[in-house]
Amino acid sequence: MPRRPWLTLAAVLGWGGLAVQLYLVLLMRWQEQASLIGGLVNVFSYFTVLSNTLAATVLSYAAFGREGRARRWFLSAPVSSAVATSIVLVALAYSLLLRHLWHPEGWQRLADELLHDVMPLLFVLYWWRCVPKGNLRVWHVLAWALYPAGYFAFALWRGHVIGVYPYPFIDVAALGYGQATLNAMGVLAGFWAIGLLVLGLDRWQGRRQALAQARP
Repeated sequence: MPRRPWLTLAAVLGWGGLAVQLYLVLLMRWQEQASLIGGLVNVFSYFTVLSNTLAATVLSYAAFGREGRARRWFLSAPVSSAVATSIVLVALAYSLLLRHLWHPEGWQRLADELLHDVMPLLFVLYWWRCVPKGNLRVWHVLAWALYPAGYFAFALWRGHVIGVYPYPFIDVAALGYGQATLNAMGVLAGFWAIGLLVLGLDRWQGRRQALAQARP
């Protein structure tokens, strides 16, 4: 894959947003004299942070990563497409379920915009322009769902242990296990819908590219 300068900028923005978010959480924990390790664990208990970390990693390998097994794996069509599906879910779930619940300001607003709006847009652009098309299958979409399903299982287990849930729509203390599980299944269904859309676009663009190459 040829290196593109805009991918470097995208990777820097991705890591920048994560760094700002991490700094703000650790600063708050420091001011409260709470465990910094606990703050670090809390940051990475969010699907948003995990998915943005994956997106920034893929973009970094695409922009300036050395050739090797890890680069080939992250830049493969199934992995990059799974990350694209996840980061789109981040943007949609935040806009539909969470954005109205708070109004961040200052550095927190910057981190919020980078993680929920800017990075999903940049990663979708990367997926559309740079990821090889025509290689995805339905079983890929089913396999991708292990990531959000595993995340929700972990989040519910961790919430049961410490009494804190990363998102209000899976807050068992407020909603009960039945409603929280139903909400999680709804988000998972949204993930599948996005994944099927990604699959459809992959096949459509793959056919277009095949036809273009077949023309004399």
